[in-house]
Amino acid sequence: MSDNKEYNASSIQVLKGLEACRKRPGMYIGNTDSRGLHHLIWEVVDNSVDEHLAGFCKKIKVLIHKNNSITVEDDGRGIPTDLHPQEGKTGVELALTVLHAGGKFDKDSYKVSGGLHGVGVSVVNALSKKLKVEIKQKGKIFVQEYERGNPLTELTVVGECGQETSTKVTFLPDDTIFSITNFDFEIVTPRLRELAFLNPGLEIVVEDERNEPHKEERFYYEGGIKEFVRFLNKSRQVLNEEIIYAKTERDSTIVEVALQWNDGYSQSVFSFVNNINTHEGGTHLTGFSTALTRAINNYIKKKKMGELSLTGDDVKEGLAAILSLKVQDPQFEGQTKTKLGNSEIKGQVDTMTFDFLTSYFEENPKNAKIVIDKCVNAFRAREAARKARELTRRKGLLSGGGLPGKLADCQEKDPAKSEIFIVEGDSAGGTVKQARTRENQAVLPVFGKILNVEKARIDKVLKSEKLALLIAALGCSIGDEFDVTKLRYHRIILMADSDVDGSHITTLNLTLFYRHLKPIIEQGYLYIALPPLYQIKKGKKILYAMDDKEKEKFLAEIGNEGVTIQRYKGLGEMNAEQLWETTINPETRHLKKVTVEDAIEADNMFSILMGEEVEPRKEFIMAHAKSVKNLDV
Repeated sequence: MSDNKEYNASSIQVLKGLEACRKRPGMYIGNTDSRGLHHLIWEVVDNSVDEHLAGFCKKIKVLIHKNNSITVEDDGRGIPTDLHPQEGKTGVELALTVLHAGGKFDKDSYKVSGGLHGVGVSVVNALSKKLKVEIKQKGKIFVQEYERGNPLTELTVVGECGQETSTKVTFLPDDTIFSITNFDFEIVTPRLRELAFLNPGLEIVVEDERNEPHKEERFYYEGGIKEFVRFLNKSRQVLNEEIIYAKTERDSTIVEVALQWNDGYSQSVFSFVNNINTHEGGTHLTGFSTALTRAINNYIKKKKMGELSLTGDDVKEGLAAILSLKVQDPQFEGQTKTKLGNSEIKGQVDTMTFDFLTSYFEENPKNAKIVIDKCVNAFRAREAARKARELTRRKGLLSGGGLPGKLADCQEKDPAKSEIFIVEGDSAGGTVKQARTRENQAVLPVFGKILNVEKARIDKVLKSEKLALLIAALGCSIGDEFDVTKLRYHRIILMADSDVDGSHITTLNLTLFYRHLKPIIEQGYLYIALPPLYQIKKGKKILYAMDDKEKEKFLAEIGNEGVTIQRYKGLGEMNAEQLWETTINPETRHLKKVTVEDAIEADNMFSILMGEEVEPRKEFIMAHAKSVKNLDV
């Protein structure tokens, strides 16, 4: 190397205070896009919820201001305002400027807490352009202001408050760090609703001042997770009217569980530890699932209801359940805290759940029969699905030995470099085949609408020829044999017309992927193609506009004189060259990656839009009709 610069101790950079947060924000909040932005709210709100868990907070208010700053206020004890004996700073300043400083490490202050790393509010401070904290405590109102993590003022007394106590934090995210600074009300509300369900007696209010009139939601659930399960099943036909509920405590671990079955075929089982949604499950969910399966199998055997051996999938078909734990020393896997790792918790949850369910079934034979009948029917359907799979395999569709004839495959064999367009109709499929790059772009035309899997068991799914063709093309199978590592393409692109039928076809496909091929979404492999709505032509200049707003922008730039505008109603109106330029070429196309930010909200939405119950769908349409400005029918 030509550069002989000496490497010694002086080359090592030491980041002081909150510099590390600003230098590498992703280490603390995951990323700096929408998810990381909203994570700032959760960090502040979690502190308020911890105050509720400690018995000192009854109400939390979240305000989204017009300038996209956020205020979180609670009626808890208030962050300590006195001087720390060793550090010589107030508790407020330590909490806001020092990483790993907080009351969560002291079991006397907080028996149970979600924010165990002590980085929450200090990271919010570091990543905010402005932050103001207001504490009501000891009869006085204390205020301190910060800029990008640095105190602008000392903690100052600005008034008196009598016996009132509270903490109010107002922060404005730093737009030099975040790529997006616009908070989404539809992302904020589900998480706050979730927290209210998990903490009975806690009132949470969220208000969006950016709208006139202001949007406002209030969440308060005295029934806790029982009301949570009722919410999950609100658009479904329930089987056991009485929600099965238990709350037990052992070795400082509190286990709460609520269960109710519906006549659907998908499961909605969600687990939480100290109010944290453990998306990836963990030892507590494993213990719960094992106990549920064992308790039901034991009951069947004891009552001599047949020689059956039900699996976890059988007993969870149509189940809506919430498992919520309060654990003193949870060990989460990683800072994201989405999977519980405590080995001892599995046995505790298993024992408590099994003992409770065994007693419940004995004491409630009517409800037990309803549940058992549902599970046995699921078992028989699984057997039918196995036979359907064998039949389909004999036809060569799921064996992996052959690919469907309609598939125009690509030459590339590396899934990471390959993509497939799933196209509505043979006509559009033919045009896409002409336009694509054969090296790495495959095309599968699917004529008409696929089966609505929200209303069908897996055996019916396997008997559907259209779905069998699709699954065969992807190569990852479905049901018990699903294996995401065998997926043949790491970019799956749904392509349909921009009309009502096209939207319905896309929704049917999304339902299939969410209910039966969910890891494909979680791995980030599923996309929706966004074809343009307009072609704008002036002389030799051709522009494509995605929507009316972009069309008006282009017209303002080039002028209206001598302009020809074509509105595309479907993919079939484009020739191969236009389709390549607008929708297929990686350099110029627009794709939307399908993600699941909130599994509970997604689960609820698929049930409303694609389920059997008409009334919830009607209510949803009426509630959102006012926000639709242009309806293409």
